[in-house]
Amino acid sequence: MRTLVMGDDHALFVDALSSVLAERGYAVIKAQTVEELVSAVRQQRPDVCLVDRYFGDADGIGAISQITSAHARTKVLVLSAYADSATVMRAMQSGAAGYVHKTRGVTVLARAIDRVIRGEVVLEVPAAAAVKSTAAQQDDAMRLASYLTPRERECLALLVAGQDTAAMVAELGVGAATVRTHVQSTLAKLGVHSRLEAAAFAVQYGLLDDEPAARGERVGLYAS
Repeated sequence: MRTLVMGDDHALFVDALSSVLAERGYAVIKAQTVEELVSAVRQQRPDVCLVDRYFGDADGIGAISQITSAHARTKVLVLSAYADSATVMRAMQSGAAGYVHKTRGVTVLARAIDRVIRGEVVLEVPAAAAVKSTAAQQDDAMRLASYLTPRERECLALLVAGQDTAAMVAELGVGAATVRTHVQSTLAKLGVHSRLEAAAFAVQYGLLDDEPAARGERVGLYAS
């Protein structure tokens, strides 16, 4: 049974969701404040930490760094009623492995939990709320992506799929040093600072939507 810590102060929602997730094989530990959440992560070392945007008069996204510091291998998945692109991007830049809107339903959430455990980046927000950027921001993102070489685009697709350097070496048939060079060049061209941020940026602006991996033929992302 996998362990999951959930930070949310809506008692009825938490109780109902905990019951459903327990039926799906998760031992759910509840927390109503950031302090309780971080303590539970440190003690229980869960596979996943579900955190609301706001709970217990605190900023859940602002607590992500504390959560990952408490146990580096715990995947943080934001579960929130907020879906604006700035909030989603801030969560991903703060270290979240995924973002799920509360209207997406239990089945989608359960799949998202499984996928972040496997190392994938998951974004699940309603289509109506997923106005991902202004036209200017979208144009800027596409302009940056246009500077990527074909091999760098392959690397970006593999980052979106949650692949590490070893997996990328096997997929691309090149050495680890070459992979790292391609990845660093990709990050520099996109103006981001980490592999996770690059993956979130690619999903946020649909940079790979015209490629097979982005359509789900190799990658299991939920960007509705």
